Amino acid sequence: MTMNFSEYRQHDGLGLARLVASGGVTASELLEIAIARTEAVNPTINAVVVRMDALARARCNDVLAGPFAGVPFVSKNLEQDYAGVMSANGCKGVMRSKMVAARHSEITQRWLRSGVVITGQTNTPEFGLLPITEPLLFGPTKNPWNLARSPGGSSGGSAAAVAAGIVPMAGGNDVGGSIRIPAAVCGLFGFKPGRGRTPWGPERGETMHGAASQHVLTRSVRDSAAMLDATHGSERPASFHIAPPERPYREEVGRDPGKLRIAFSDSSPVGDISPDAVLAVNDAARLLMSLGHEVELAAPAIDWEQMFADMMTMMYANAAFVVTQVRTATRCGKEGFEPDTLLMAAFGRAIRADEYVASLGRWQDYQRITNQFLSSYDVFMTPTVAFPPPLTGENATPRHEQVIVGWLQAMGMSRVLLRSAKLKEKVHGALRHIPFTELANLTGTPAMSVPLHWTPDGMPLGVHFMAAPSQEGLLFRLAAQLEQAQPWFHRIPMAV
Repeated sequence: MTMNFSEYRQHDGLGLARLVASGGVTASELLEIAIARTEAVNPTINAVVVRMDALARARCNDVLAGPFAGVPFVSKNLEQDYAGVMSANGCKGVMRSKMVAARHSEITQRWLRSGVVITGQTNTPEFGLLPITEPLLFGPTKNPWNLARSPGGSSGGSAAAVAAGIVPMAGGNDVGGSIRIPAAVCGLFGFKPGRGRTPWGPERGETMHGAASQHVLTRSVRDSAAMLDATHGSERPASFHIAPPERPYREEVGRDPGKLRIAFSDSSPVGDISPDAVLAVNDAARLLMSLGHEVELAAPAIDWEQMFADMMTMMYANAAFVVTQVRTATRCGKEGFEPDTLLMAAFGRAIRADEYVASLGRWQDYQRITNQFLSSYDVFMTPTVAFPPPLTGENATPRHEQVIVGWLQAMGMSRVLLRSAKLKEKVHGALRHIPFTELANLTGTPAMSVPLHWTPDGMPLGVHFMAAPSQEGLLFRLAAQLEQAQPWFHRIPMAV
């Protein structure tokens, strides 16, 4: 048969793979639909920043095997290297160097073994440091549900590509919510595996002390589960080796989760929260009770302000490391980086070693408190984001602030700035929008955003769930139950 785009969009990844396996459609036909859709919508949404059409067409001539054989897929232009292709990481300095990947990253290799056809790479903020996708190098990505708004970050390009129908799923990574936040505001299922579940090799055993995870954004729960089956498992350089799951994650989809004890919070740990987010989580609580679960208001006794400070300490230090690493590799100067990245790097260099060790040590407190809390509850539920996504450009640092901060840095005042009330106010303002996802990263627990709510003006707002370490299977069982009770696959954005 000859498939058109409207038919293509009616299937998830596993559905398309089944059609390829039965001979109903070829991998090449699916690829051409994905390429045509990219050409139709990408000039508007700016989701795909590296096109790999020739590589993808050549791959369709290979004998493809795996659960997603022949399915179009895009990876993220950050930490998901494809041999011979440049991953600029949203950075001008890297782009100008013309360096290309010498080999596939391990996660890319596992995706290819699942049978997907990688058609391109998606937009990301510089080095994935921000929760919006507006790099100066490639320009902002637009949210397919409302082109005036952000698709979140840092996997915003991947979320926009899936929501717009270019591909049924896309690669992402998550160090503070970077899979779940874009999923939440683009109407997708976003799953963050627990620490050590997916690989970071071959060069590294983990990223950001295990806070970061690799996985995908999908339209269906079963696609996410099946792809985790294809990618989980230790590799030789892994810093942390986690026990394999009791059974394949795909088998968890449709399995009865049983009666769960679910704690939830409808308030923000750092400030106010939108009525839409409150409604989203309370509607989810009512849905869960109708499904037979026990639901009550409760939250772990975390020192949230300190936890966010420790999260930013890690982000600042990582920015300093990455900027130094890139400058050494590319010989670029400050002009190769965005002002916000340079500012974060300066803060990272201003942090003393003893402060960094103390900050990292507090992660164990957050793990202990969270694990103790999750010994009494199966799941902790919150909104994924506290507010609908910001307008494009709304969170950009004003030029006059960049000039003042640059002058103070030149005067050797980075440490003073790091401790200033003004910086704390600015960080607090940013975290005010996304205060719910970071806990799962610092504690290494699995978590997910489920697309259960839409605002009156048609914007998605996901609901967030986290479970105890190694309980990915439980989350997939619950997600599949929610997907059946309140389906979302039919919901597609009309802006593109």
